[in-house]
Amino acid sequence: MDARTQTAARPARILIAEDTPQAAELLEAYLCGPEYDLDFACDGVETLEKVAAQRPDLILLDVMMPRLSGFEVCKRLRANPATRAIPILMITALDQPLDVERAVEAETDDFLSKPISKAELLHRVHSLLKIRPEAGSLDRLLTYIEGVENQEGQ
Repeated sequence: MDARTQTAARPARILIAEDTPQAAELLEAYLCGPEYDLDFACDGVETLEKVAAQRPDLILLDVMMPRLSGFEVCKRLRANPATRAIPILMITALDQPLDVERAVEAETDDFLSKPISKAELLHRVHSLLKIRPEAGSLDRLLTYIEGVENQEGQ
């Protein structure tokens, strides 16, 4: 199922984690449409709370946020079996090679530097939403295998 097929069933839930109102409004304007159901968080702690409550299909995650950085939020989401398969697109004004390395170490799925191109954003969002069902199925299979192996080891 791709993003267009998902639209027929329900809009893709996208959480935009961005502390700058202007940047959040720009992302909202770029993603405005019936295929996406947008929600917003303005800091790292609120992002984790909303992910736990709503299980979005995709997270657009600013790196420089109050309370918890995007790097830390990403690491925590990846460490949790319930959230590790949610695709994360990190968005930041940082553009140094070390920043990209930190994003990769945090296990982000993709990285986009500001200023954001609408075409590039839409392409990456569409691509990440396409892989979401497959990643979720794989994650469930791996969790099942781990459970079976743990039972056999006891």
